[in-house]
Amino acid sequence: MLRIGIECENIEDPKSRWGVGQLTLNLLKEYESNPEWQQKYKLYLYFKKRVPDDEFLKNPIFVKRVLGFPSFNIFYHILMPLRAMADRLDWMFFPAYMLPPLYFGKSVVMLTEDVYYEYKSGILPFRYRLAYGLFTNWAAIMATKILAISETSKREIAKVYRINPERIFVSYLGISTSQSVQSVIRNPELSNYLLYVGQAFPRRHLKETILAFKEIVSEFPDLKLIAVGKDKYQVPIIKDLVKKINQESGAEKIKYHDYLENREEIDNLYSGAKALVYVSDREAFGLPPMEASSFGVPPVIMDNELGHELFSEYAFYSKSGNAHDIAEAIKSALNNESKTLNIRNNGPEFVKKYNWKDFSARFFNEIK
Repeated sequence: MLRIGIECENIEDPKSRWGVGQLTLNLLKEYESNPEWQQKYKLYLYFKKRVPDDEFLKNPIFVKRVLGFPSFNIFYHILMPLRAMADRLDWMFFPAYMLPPLYFGKSVVMLTEDVYYEYKSGILPFRYRLAYGLFTNWAAIMATKILAISETSKREIAKVYRINPERIFVSYLGISTSQSVQSVIRNPELSNYLLYVGQAFPRRHLKETILAFKEIVSEFPDLKLIAVGKDKYQVPIIKDLVKKINQESGAEKIKYHDYLENREEIDNLYSGAKALVYVSDREAFGLPPMEASSFGVPPVIMDNELGHELFSEYAFYSKSGNAHDIAEAIKSALNNESKTLNIRNNGPEFVKKYNWKDFSARFFNEIK
């Protein structure tokens, strides 16, 4: 039986389970539901401060290590690798992009081009950019295998990190929703709205999406915009911008939440939206458009290589991240009835190929 360690600090806080947290959580859930994998692999989970309250984590099939130190850097770069090596693992999975130099065993590290550009030219605090610069490049050099989450991302990280593509394997992420579109109980107060979901990094153009909505609202006077995601601009701007536009319109046309407590709330919003707007300059995958598509909701995304790789004809494309181009793409989604109907009828079936079972199977198949 292979011993596999997984860094799990990213799932300790339920409010922070975006991206990496979703990947880790769903990998563990798939393992917990698969007796065959449990016969082949023993999973060791490394937590910084606590094991979260998820019911499936109470299963004794997991070996849980709580290292109990509040500093992330000491946990990640010192305590975790030392504890993992003491556990004599066969493999260790680091989903959060960085490989600790103190870990000398076989390793899988997830890398994306996003983190490369964040440390090169992003707006993160210096200490984060320094850590990403040092330890993602260390992973690019020393990790046994690199996980990429799309073919487009594989090509990009091979280029920017100068990695031999043979060391990189691709496993597409899956879709996380709590219910099917048939089981959703819609809020009757919510109708005729656009939706944005995701942490509001500048590259995802929530500011421009709001301005695009302002540009088209006179053409669609009953339309609203709902945005969900923490403001990640260097100087937070979203709340003030929403307040300003609502005051100018004389009505609450835009609703903004930096966080919603329950997964069901987000799924309810997905299910009733006219379109999901997620126009991003750069993503390795991007879960919200996939999740929206699983409810038959047309995604409005950037016209780039990744978008066409993942969605083909099941999306509307914005030429750029400026407000006018986003507005034009939104209008296409609202006016092109035949394409929208095709997405609503066939999109949920199309995106079923992006699922956590297949992601996990590919992951475990690479670890031998």
